[in-house]
Amino acid sequence: MAFQKPTGTQDLLPGVVEKWQFVEGKIRDLCRRFNYREIRTPIFEQTTLFERGVGETTDIVEKEMYTFKDKGDRSMTLRPEGTAGVVRAFVENKLYGEPDVTKLYYVGPMFRYERPQAGRQRQFHQFGVEAFGAVDPAIDAEVIALGYQFCVELGLKDVKVEVNSVGNAASRAAYREELLGFLRPMKDTLCKDCQNRMERNPLRVLDCKVDQDKFVGAPSILDSLDEEATNHFAKVQSLLEDFDVDYTVNTRLVRGLDYYTMTAFELKAQGIGAIDTVGGGGRYNGLVGDIGGPDQPGIGFGIGLERIQLILEHQNIDVSALAPLDVYFVALGEAADREVNRQLFKLRQSGLSGERDYLGRKMKAQMKSADRYKARYTAILGDDELERGEIALKAMDTGEQQTVKLEELIATIQGAK
Repeated sequence: MAFQKPTGTQDLLPGVVEKWQFVEGKIRDLCRRFNYREIRTPIFEQTTLFERGVGETTDIVEKEMYTFKDKGDRSMTLRPEGTAGVVRAFVENKLYGEPDVTKLYYVGPMFRYERPQAGRQRQFHQFGVEAFGAVDPAIDAEVIALGYQFCVELGLKDVKVEVNSVGNAASRAAYREELLGFLRPMKDTLCKDCQNRMERNPLRVLDCKVDQDKFVGAPSILDSLDEEATNHFAKVQSLLEDFDVDYTVNTRLVRGLDYYTMTAFELKAQGIGAIDTVGGGGRYNGLVGDIGGPDQPGIGFGIGLERIQLILEHQNIDVSALAPLDVYFVALGEAADREVNRQLFKLRQSGLSGERDYLGRKMKAQMKSADRYKARYTAILGDDELERGEIALKAMDTGEQQTVKLEELIATIQGAK
């Protein structure tokens, strides 16, 4: 039988994976500059972690999780997002004992059962950051600016941020009653999901993609913010202006997860039709306590890397250039063939990249391979040159050829870089 990849997954093949490596390299460099350290958590966790951490009224928990029983009859779930697992690791490993703010980032696969479409897969990849221990609006602005800068440095066009405040507990309680007063008269006209969520978490109703046109005139949560929440949000905006982050306030923005408090935001770039959101996040001051840790504030974001790749392609931003080989070796003769193996290994040990022919092809075919690999140099060694301790080195961009001593080959190439 012929095997095929599961629906909603993809093979990242040579020629494509280089694009991913470029993006991942940008992530690691940017997080180094912002002083975020990498964390790697398990791909599956206890199901209750996501039910408690993500929220039972979310689409993720209600409809999209890959859940299974292990051999110990325990319910496990492939991680549908990154924050809950990072918070669990933060609590379990007592990272809250560190004297400074704990700043972490992750890159890896997530899993959600949903209808595959452009930029949305059942196995997808996220880049995320999480910062624990500070309520200062400056850390909110830093996290938002990091995500914004990531998009800018990739070269994405028309990068913008939408930001909102979903308030603290007191603000949300006041807003909940106002929003319910607006929603209840139209309850019977709303979709089933909205009807189910209305009493449990009415803010999630505003996130519905089906009934958006019915929410015109809905009360703004900003009008229900108390002094603490109002001042926090004002300072976040002021700092974003200091950082030259292109942002707008979107009072409907609540995000799709239950744990957000205060700041919520989305990152957008010029996309394909309605596909313009590349990621988002917010503050979650109660989540660490909900998962069993001490009362520690936190803020973070997640960015979908499939969506990033889709927009890079749509905007014709070429990040896929195959790194050229430093040297392609051509061997002419049995003795030369053995020496080429030795020289190639020494070259790789020195930090340079190299390749040779393993198919016994003639010189013309080998030179074509050198072109395909975009080799900077072709090093041609025959038995006669080997006897003299020399090798012919050809610069592929100019066609200029020189003869160098074998023991000077690596130094010659390194000196020309």
